[in-house]
Amino acid sequence: MQKIWDKNLPLDQAVEQFTIGNDAVLDLDLAPFDILGSVAHVKMLKRVGLIMAEDEEKLVKALKVLYRKTETGEFVIEPGIEDVHSQVEKLLTDTLGEAGKKVHTARSRNDQIILDIRLFTRDRLSRIRQEMLDLFDLLLRLGVKYKDHLMPGYTHLQVAMPSSFGLWFGSFAESLADDLLLLNAVYRIINQNPLGSAAGYGSSFPVDREETTRLLGFENLVVNSVYAQTGRGRTEKTVATALASVASTLGRLAMDAVLFINQNFGFLSLPDAYTTGSSIMPHKKNPDAFELIRGRCNRIQALPHEMQLILGNLPTGYHRDLQLLKESYLPAFDDLSGCLRITHLLLEHLKIKEDLLEKDIYKYIFSVEEVNRLVGEGMPFREAYRQVAEEIQSGRFRPPEKLSYTHTGSIGNPGFDKIRVKMERVAAEVDFDKAGKIMYGLLEA
Repeated sequence: MQKIWDKNLPLDQAVEQFTIGNDAVLDLDLAPFDILGSVAHVKMLKRVGLIMAEDEEKLVKALKVLYRKTETGEFVIEPGIEDVHSQVEKLLTDTLGEAGKKVHTARSRNDQIILDIRLFTRDRLSRIRQEMLDLFDLLLRLGVKYKDHLMPGYTHLQVAMPSSFGLWFGSFAESLADDLLLLNAVYRIINQNPLGSAAGYGSSFPVDREETTRLLGFENLVVNSVYAQTGRGRTEKTVATALASVASTLGRLAMDAVLFINQNFGFLSLPDAYTTGSSIMPHKKNPDAFELIRGRCNRIQALPHEMQLILGNLPTGYHRDLQLLKESYLPAFDDLSGCLRITHLLLEHLKIKEDLLEKDIYKYIFSVEEVNRLVGEGMPFREAYRQVAEEIQSGRFRPPEKLSYTHTGSIGNPGFDKIRVKMERVAAEVDFDKAGKIMYGLLEA
C-alpha cells in the first residue's frame, strides 16, 4: 500500500511497523475531527482559488459521507494504511479520482495532526466540564443533606476536631470549582487554530488561515508557524495538567471513601450491588470501584510527567517522538470521564453512619471546644490549653454538650451558597459549546 509520503523507495517492514506504532487504532478517535478539519481546509482552498468550485463540492460531499461513517462505526483504517490522514485521502481518491488527491494541497500531516488533537481535545473537554458540573451539583446536595451529621476530622490520621459529612462533601465540590478554573484556561489555550502552518514553516501557497479559524470556531489563531508546530506536546502537557487536577480531587475522594468504608472506621457503606466479593472469604464487600478510581486517577496524575520526559530534550521542529504522546493522552479523556461518572453513581448510593461522635473514643475531639469555652470566660488561651490537657491526662475531661461554629466554611456555616456562586462564575467564564456549534455547522452547510 503506497504511503502519501512514498518516493518509491523500499522500506524495511520491521522499521515500517515500528514507526507506525498504534496509530491505526488510536487515530479512530481523531477521525471525525480530521474530516471536519478537511472540510474547512477544502472550503478555504476554493476561496483562495487553489481548487475549483466543482472539486470543492465533490470533496465536501464525500467528506460528509465519511463523517457519517465515523458515527456509525463503519469508518476503519485499513491494513497497510499508516494513519487517519492517509486513510481519508485514500478514500477520497478511490471515490473521486484526481479531485481526491487535491485535499492535501497546502497541508502537511504535521499541521493535520496538531489540528486533529486540538479539535478532539476541545470536544472532550466540553464533555468533562459537564460531568464535573453534574458531580458538583450532587456533592453540594449531599453537603446540604448531611450538614448536621458530625464526623471526626483528622490531622496526621489522628482524631483531631469535629467535622461533618456536609463539610466533607462540600470540600470536594469547591475543589471541582478550582479544577474548572484550570480547565477554562487550558481550553482557551487549545482553542487556537494551528492549521496552515504546514510542516512548521508555513506554505508558499496563499492560504487564508483566518478563514479556517472562522470555519472551525476557533477563538484565535496560532500566528507563528514555528510555534504552531512546537506547541505540539506542550499543548497536550498543559491539558494533561488540568486533567490531573480533576483526577487529584477524585482520587482523594476515593481514598477517603475506601478508608471510611473500612470496618475500623465504619463511617460509610455501599449497597451490595456496588461492591464486589472475595473468591475465598464469603463476608467480603470490597469497594473495588473506589479503588479503581483511585488507581486510574493516579495514572492520570502521572501523565504530565510522562509527557515532560518525552518532550524534555526536543529541539525546535517536528520529531517522531511526538507520536508517542497520543498513546497516553487520547485514552486519558475516557479514563477521567469514566471516573467522574462512576464517582457520581457511587455517591448517589453512599450511606453515612449517624451519631458517630457519641462513641466514647471520640470524646477528646471536643478538647478545643472546651479550651475555647474557657477563653470565652476570660481565661488566657495558654492557661486554658494547659488546664484542658491536664484534665485529659487525669481522665477528668468531659466533652461540652454543644458546639458553637459560626464563621463561614465551618460545620455551623458551611457556605454552600458561596461555593455554588463561585462555581457559577467560573462556569460562565468560557463558552465550551460555541466552537462546537460552529464546527459541526460545517456538516449542514
